[in-house]
Amino acid sequence: MERTHVYSSDLKSVGYAEAYQILEIEFRNDRIYQYQNVPRDVFGQLLAAESKGKFFHYLIKDNYPYVRIS
Repeated sequence: MERTHVYSSDLKSVGYAEAYQILEIEFRNDRIYQYQNVPRDVFGQLLAAESKGKFFHYLIKDNYPYVRIS
């Protein structure tokens, strides 16, 4: 999945697979997670958030199932 670099102290890059509703996040520690069943508008809100790390921690982290892929 292609990811876009983001300016954040926690996140390094983010990508989204609309057909599968998968949000992929690469963290600054180089770990990559895929969050499942994430609506496209949540991805858009993440990209637009002033603090992407806070948005992630409050609205994504404990609200969607995930798998660590690296």
